[in-house]
Order: sequence, then C-alpha cells, then structure tokens
Amino acid sequence: MHIKLLLVTLSFAINLTIYGQDKPDLFKLYDPQANAYAQIHDAVVRAKKENKHVLVQVGGNWCVWCKRLHTLMTEDDAIRNYTDSNFVVVHINYSKENKNEQILQSLGYPQRFGYPVLVVLDERGNRLHTQNSAYLEDGKGHSAKKVLEFLKQWSPAALNPANYKN
Repeated sequence: MHIKLLLVTLSFAINLTIYGQDKPDLFKLYDPQANAYAQIHDAVVRAKKENKHVLVQVGGNWCVWCKRLHTLMTEDDAIRNYTDSNFVVVHINYSKENKNEQILQSLGYPQRFGYPVLVVLDERGNRLHTQNSAYLEDGKGHSAKKVLEFLKQWSPAALNPANYKN
C-alpha cells in the first residue's frame, strides 16, 4: 500500500514538473491587488474610443492553462495582431488572495467554466459572450486556429449589422 501511494505521489510530482506549472513563480500576469472594476472600466472607455470590444481573461498566476493561453495569444503573430486590432485585453485575477467575486458575479459567473475563462464585452461594457477555454484547447495547449476563430466570431465586425446587408 505504501509503495502504491509513493508511486502515485512520484508520478504526480513528475507530471507537474514536466507538464505542470511552467514556473508559476515567474508568471505574474494577474495582479491580486488590482481593482477589477477599474480595469474593466478603463478597458471599456478605451474600447469605445477605438471601436473595439473588451476581452476579459479571468485566471491566476497559479494557472498553467492561463499561462499557456497568454503565451499563445502574445507569441502567435496572427492572434496577437488580430487581438490588438479588435480588442482591449484585461486580465482579471482569481486567486486565494483575491477571488474578485463581485466582478465575476457582474460578468455572469464565468468561473463556472474553470480557468482561464474569456468574457467578451462590447464597447459599452455589456457582456456578449463567455467562452469556456477548454473548447479552444488542443493537446497540452490551445489551438491557434480555434483561438483565432473565436476572436473573429466575437470581433466588432462580426457583430456589425452593416456587414450582413445584401
């Protein structure tokens, strides 16, 4: 029995080392001290000025999938360029230090999908869509094709009625 427990523990530790936390101590994208309401307010003001939507990514520095999605979205040129042209991105912290429960309530409880979770707001701050990022995954990361498709489906142009007139 002790050997089984030791093997399970060792296997878990190896998996965390190889696939797991991706050095979470160096990943500081999310600020537990930040005022989430102010972050979103500022993003909405900017989005309105720039004719963009707001892309809220909720997660934490503890979350390996949050890091993987952020890495893809910043290192893939097509995704980064498309995001920069169409969205104002905000990273809202969820951690034991600050769960941001009130802002998550106002966003329709996106945490029900796990982390990271993406919420798209229009230029007035109205929630348009909540995306379970698991549907954007591919293997041990996220699919560039799926992420770009998601962004295109929720861009300002995709929701502009003028683009659908005959």
